[in-house]
Amino acid sequence: MKILVINCGSSSLKYQVLDMNGEVLLAKGLVERIGMEGAVITHEKIGMDKVKNVTPMETHKEAIALVLEAIADKEHGVIADMSEIGAVGHRVVHAGEKYAGSVLITQDVINALEECTELAPLHNPPNLLGIAACQELMADTPMVGVFDTAFHQTMPAQSYIYALPYEYYEKYGVRRYGFHGTSHKYVSKRCAEILGKDIKDINIITCHLGNGASIAAVKGGVCIDTSMGFTPLEGLVMGTRSGDLDPAIVSFVANKEGLDLDGVNNVLNKKSGVFGISGVSSDFRDLETAEAEGNERAKLALEVFAYRVKKYIGSYVAAMNGVDAIVFTAGVGENDMGMREAICKDMDALGIKLDSEKNAVRGKETIISADDSKVDLVLIPTNEELTIARDTLEIVQG
Repeated sequence: MKILVINCGSSSLKYQVLDMNGEVLLAKGLVERIGMEGAVITHEKIGMDKVKNVTPMETHKEAIALVLEAIADKEHGVIADMSEIGAVGHRVVHAGEKYAGSVLITQDVINALEECTELAPLHNPPNLLGIAACQELMADTPMVGVFDTAFHQTMPAQSYIYALPYEYYEKYGVRRYGFHGTSHKYVSKRCAEILGKDIKDINIITCHLGNGASIAAVKGGVCIDTSMGFTPLEGLVMGTRSGDLDPAIVSFVANKEGLDLDGVNNVLNKKSGVFGISGVSSDFRDLETAEAEGNERAKLALEVFAYRVKKYIGSYVAAMNGVDAIVFTAGVGENDMGMREAICKDMDALGIKLDSEKNAVRGKETIISADDSKVDLVLIPTNEELTIARDTLEIVQG
């Protein structure tokens, strides 16, 4: 079966076509600037050069229509007609507590996701637009929703409940949800395969480190804790997000800077993190260049990031009473050798020892721990689209 994977943002859209007979990637692409001047679709049939088409597209429906044209194109397409697409898998950020796994999309599911919109106001609306557009253009094709939050629904209450009046959880759903679930799910499963172990028998800490970053504690194949919370703002220091901080800072900064709550929220989400500390960039490559040129604040930003990751790893070792493997994935985790080394430095007491020579690699599945390390350190490029396609296949066939 061939599956189309759709990941809709507010003004962009990523897609892939996979043949699940062998899990072969056939084509992928990116649509940018939907509803804006200079809208463009970049399509790549695997094994051929990328093709760019700058063309007006005011809506997600128009964008998806262009995607369908691209994947069925005689020269650069990968299907003869739309009947070859057996199902569409949609990435959806937030399902609240409603779904602990992927589901076939029905009107009841759409209604439930609309109710979750206030929990993910920047993400769920475009996700829903993508679903609606595909349903209109591919009326007879099954649609499956795969949720960022679902993998973390196995967390026990002690992990997800905040120390607030309990009625806020009951009335408003205020709790830890966690995000990047498809990534954590994929790399934890793949880690067990690489190590030749049954995932039910091992403890894994998965570190999804990029501009957005989160860590998960995966015990026996299920998530028992994760660093992101009610929103993706909590947890690690990130590119422009503050991560954990004293809640009293919100009112303090609001009063000092004359900001309303939305203003402070904007600062915490878009002006903080390593960008806020350094004043240079949210891109770790820029920070490393600035550090090499003697920029002390860039150096501090990188140190703060590494330290926060180290603290979370330590806490999850305690939470699981030990760890067998630590996975590094996503943009920084996969490619930043220096950051991985900084995170693992001086963790010998926990049985964590990095091999500098093995660590000299980018974006490749490999074990980077020293031979005498008690904990396996594994580099795994994430593949969220494959996770979505696998779940989609399972739901449709089931």
